[in-house]
Amino acid sequence: MAGGDRSLVVVLSEEFLRELAPAPILICSGTLRFREQHRRIDPQAQSLVALLRHRLTNGALEGFAAETQLLSLISHSLGPRTSHELRGTRARRSLVDRVKLLLLSDLSRRWTLAEIGAEMRASPVYLTQLFRQVEEVPLYRYHLRLRLARALDLMPHHEDLATLALDLGFSSHAHFTSAFRQAYGRTPSEFQRSIGH
Repeated sequence: MAGGDRSLVVVLSEEFLRELAPAPILICSGTLRFREQHRRIDPQAQSLVALLRHRLTNGALEGFAAETQLLSLISHSLGPRTSHELRGTRARRSLVDRVKLLLLSDLSRRWTLAEIGAEMRASPVYLTQLFRQVEEVPLYRYHLRLRLARALDLMPHHEDLATLALDLGFSSHAHFTSAFRQAYGRTPSEFQRSIGH
């Protein structure tokens, strides 16, 4: 989706997956199968994905180092402390997914709960409660994480971080820097330096 997440697709052997995946998320049978089809990742894992993608794209990572970082990312994402099970009924998750798509449609927009409710034809109070139940994170924080994840993808192509911050709907460069540091443990400038920008 334009303006949305970029993907990193990884193909692993069944042997590696059996070794990396915690037993509770696997179905015990002869064939390797997972209990859920989807797993959510945390901001640290998002940062690891972006770093890995940028380093691979720029040729700054090869062979053994790339494989090691990739396995660390997968272990982190599959681990029980950093991933979350899906919650809520299929209909409720569907409504939450529609809200997520709406937010992705314009990351720079400063949505109000009333606007989101009107678009979804649902009560803003109901949506915020449902979103928190299903995603285990408040709606505003999810939107913030979307914008920060998009920043990870755009930063290698932007010299001016203040402009990037405004383009992503942050009120100021300082607000962007504070949110980025809180989510990823480093400032946007430090992240740019880490990817060789």
